[in-house]
Amino acid sequence: MATSPSMTPESLLAGAATKGIGILGSGDALHPAWRKAWEEHENGTGIAVLPTAEVEGKGRVHHLILMEDFSAFEDLATVFAPHSKDIATGGRPHVHLTGEAIAAAVHDLGGLVGPAHAFTPWTSLYAAHDSVTSCYGGEKIDFLELGLSADTSYGAGIRELDGVPFLSNSDAHSTHPAKLGREFNGLDLDRVTPEAAFDAVRRGKITLNTGFFPEEGKYNRTACTRCYTPYSLEEAVHLGWTCPEDGGKIKKGVFDRARELGGGDPSERPPYYHVIPLGEIIRVVLGVSSATTKKVEARYYRLIEIFGTEIAVLAEVPVAEIREADPAVGAAVEAFREGKVHLVPGGGGKYGTFTLP
Repeated sequence: MATSPSMTPESLLAGAATKGIGILGSGDALHPAWRKAWEEHENGTGIAVLPTAEVEGKGRVHHLILMEDFSAFEDLATVFAPHSKDIATGGRPHVHLTGEAIAAAVHDLGGLVGPAHAFTPWTSLYAAHDSVTSCYGGEKIDFLELGLSADTSYGAGIRELDGVPFLSNSDAHSTHPAKLGREFNGLDLDRVTPEAAFDAVRRGKITLNTGFFPEEGKYNRTACTRCYTPYSLEEAVHLGWTCPEDGGKIKKGVFDRARELGGGDPSERPPYYHVIPLGEIIRVVLGVSSATTKKVEARYYRLIEIFGTEIAVLAEVPVAEIREADPAVGAAVEAFREGKVHLVPGGGGKYGTFTLP
């Protein structure tokens, strides 16, 4: 569903190598054919594949699930089958159970579970509930996924989340560099295996969260879902959540929702490193509308050939070396690292944008 046919184990692992990712979440591990594809794939890349899945439970809340091996997802699919019509056909199946029942089933099989993209306004924990316990009852959450429109600061002031590890992940519907690995985590590992990654999340051994500036997300600010006109929370309430420009529905943004829920002193968290995908930086440098154009891709893969991975270009390679290889992109990466980008927040379903000096 809404996924590129190029999404195969081979292409995902190749894309992860290009990005510089050492551990890849499989996604969709409840789907029998996708599970089989991974189980039969001979992975000689050195990249570990952690079995993961996302389900939609009651109240349209999305839950992210991690397991140590794919066989546990086969067992979980059996548990969910009486409560789902698409458990064998949907990549993100609908499971007609409460968050508490879903979490209990996952925990019974030794897995980890937490809310996916917890603040987004349509299908998330905080869209449907005002608290974790309202959704999960007596079952604990093992982590909380922030989502593209939020960073650590959005959840760090919410008292009920103290002690809950934050994950910065993003799902990918294609293996294009602009989509795969847009957000990622740093884990404290002594070896690169699925079991070690699972244990690191279980123990909260997350050393770094990396992802979008929240303003880049498409639900960051309160805005109309038709014309994307932004509104303050006070304006939206006054207008009855209806846009006067075109009658469209105004949707509360993650920024305002997090402020409603928070207010406490931020708890101590690992650092959050904001990134702009390299393809998007090149797109702005070239003045084109899409990061998937051939011009952008040519510049992108030339830099990858020289420096190895996208993460290296964004965060590790000295700017002087990037400037030598590509003066315009090097200058743009320097501006990005120094925080000199101007962000135009997204909202209502439209991604945010940025300009460079």
